[in-house]
Amino acid sequence: MSAAEQDDDIDQEINLDLGELDITSVEDDILDVSEAAGHIKANLDDERVQEALKKGVDLRQYARQMEDELQKVENASINDYIKSSESIASLHYQIHACDDILERMEQMLSSFQADLGSISSEIQSLQEQSLSMNVQLKNRQAVRSEISQFVDDMFVNDTLVKVMCDVPASEQQFVEQLHELDHKINFLKEQDFREAMSVNDVHDIVDKLKIKAVTKIREYIKLKISAFRRPMANYQVMQNTLLNFRYYYEFLMAHHRETAHEIRTDYVDTMGKIYFSYFKTYYGRLMKLQFEEVATKDDLMGVEDTAKRGFFNTASRVARNRTGVFTLGDRACVLTTELEDPAIVPHSAQKVEKRFSFEGLFRSLHYALLDNVSREYLFVVDFFSLSGENAQLVFNAIMGKALTFVLRNLETNIESSFDAISIFLCNHILYRYEAVLKRRNVPSLASYMQRLQNQLWPRFEMIVELNLASIRDCDPSKLGHIDIRPHYITRRYAEFSAAIVGVNESQPQYKVLDLLGRLQQEVENFILRMAAEFPGRKEQLVFLINNYDMMLAVLTERTSDDSKESESFQQLLNARTGEYVEEALAPGFGGMMTFVKDTEPALERGQASRIKVDQARLQQIVRGFSNDWKRNIDSINQDVMRSFSNFKNGQGILQAVLTQLIQYYHRFTKILSQPPFSSMAGLRSQLVNIHHIMVEVKKHRTQF
Repeated sequence: MSAAEQDDDIDQEINLDLGELDITSVEDDILDVSEAAGHIKANLDDERVQEALKKGVDLRQYARQMEDELQKVENASINDYIKSSESIASLHYQIHACDDILERMEQMLSSFQADLGSISSEIQSLQEQSLSMNVQLKNRQAVRSEISQFVDDMFVNDTLVKVMCDVPASEQQFVEQLHELDHKINFLKEQDFREAMSVNDVHDIVDKLKIKAVTKIREYIKLKISAFRRPMANYQVMQNTLLNFRYYYEFLMAHHRETAHEIRTDYVDTMGKIYFSYFKTYYGRLMKLQFEEVATKDDLMGVEDTAKRGFFNTASRVARNRTGVFTLGDRACVLTTELEDPAIVPHSAQKVEKRFSFEGLFRSLHYALLDNVSREYLFVVDFFSLSGENAQLVFNAIMGKALTFVLRNLETNIESSFDAISIFLCNHILYRYEAVLKRRNVPSLASYMQRLQNQLWPRFEMIVELNLASIRDCDPSKLGHIDIRPHYITRRYAEFSAAIVGVNESQPQYKVLDLLGRLQQEVENFILRMAAEFPGRKEQLVFLINNYDMMLAVLTERTSDDSKESESFQQLLNARTGEYVEEALAPGFGGMMTFVKDTEPALERGQASRIKVDQARLQQIVRGFSNDWKRNIDSINQDVMRSFSNFKNGQGILQAVLTQLIQYYHRFTKILSQPPFSSMAGLRSQLVNIHHIMVEVKKHRTQF
């Protein structure tokens, strides 16, 4: 039976007659009611069913039609399959052939995979061998480097031997090979500690080279040190030469300390003698340049100018010298422009017969000391590789004798000095040189500076105390004739105080301020004692004002305006000026002033009814003022011109007097305009117009 016939039989077997099928019926043994309802709903929702229902198609007929069409399609598909059966069979055979080929390929690839696995293990083995060989190579290179360096450090070449034996120590080649020898000596010590046998082969020759080097270095440095002792030798240049070979001393300290100590001792002894001789000679020649006329124990503020007058000693000469003792003048230059000037050359100054003050010589001496000390300390630190206390000990061994000599001789000069300004300037010179040493980082003179300051300050304090005592003990009655002009003792004080305050402003010292405060108090008391010698209060005030004004002018010119001394004298001057104004007005306008002072308080308290009106007295005051006010103003003007030596101060006082006069007159006229004096119209008509008085006062403004 063919395939077509079999298909037809199948079709006949499955061709069911559905003509009697009722699609609305439900079989209870197949679907339950809910499932049937779901199928019905799904069928009704189909688009084609919906379309058929809309067109009124019979669903049974439509179903059979659809089954016929499906049967036709199925039959056509079967026929196509039968037609392609041969191709399908051929394809089947080809697939089997491909499977065989792929199986063989799989076997080949498996073989390749096994081969690759063995190759990978071989490569890994080669890599491990390569790493091992690389480590071995590095180890051998490291060993070679160490051995090569060891051999180089241990080996003593001919160049080193030749240079150490034949080349002078002054040559740079010797210095270079000395570094090499130092390295070999240290290397041998290290290897000897490790018990290296090779040390025995070169130890003797290296030791001999070391002895040779030490000998040559010792001879060279001692030769240089001995050159310092030559007359007129410039040891500063020689020190600079030694600094170029500072490594020699380091070598000796490392390998032969006995020789190093010998060289240092030799240098210390040599330079100590040089500095002592230099400063001894320089100090002696320098002090010969001091002014012959110096302050003595009689040159005190409270000593009168004629105290030293004798047959061969004129008063003018004594006065001139004593004035210089209390005046600063150009002496302060030693702290400013001349502070770091070159030291004085004695023989050059003697040729031109130039003389100097003690503070100028003191500055020159200490500038030379400062210069030499700075250079020597820095040399000791650099060449001998010292620092701190060790450097100070060596420095003291070198400069100690010279510094002690200077201190001892300065102490003699300081103790014999009575020039307080000079001693004070010397003290401030030390302060400034201490700052210079600090900038140079040279602390070596700290002890010397302190000891010298301990000499200067007590002497300064003692001299000020002597001056203070001289003023306290001064008896005005024994000073001879006294006039109203500024006294020479107060001028001395003003100059001295201005000098000390001006110098002290740069570096204030409270001890100095305390001394000046005590001195000022004594001077104020002295001025009051001097003023008491005048019989009249007006002359006393003029004397006080002239002295206060002079002292204030000097202090203001030489010091800052806000100094304690300036403020104090300004207050005293203002107080005495106010008192003088009243005294100056009293002779010509005393009646009016007394009336104003007596009447004005009662009017201010509202007690006008208690005031007793003395018409005759008022008539006398008004007429006297009207007749004499111009003459009295002229008299006041002339009196002020004669009384005050400072024209500027006199002008100020005159204006104060005239201003006070106008105020008194204004108060006087105001009183007369109030009860119980307002009814005296005839009296008030005799009053001078205050504007006329003001015009007259203005005429006196240009008198000074």
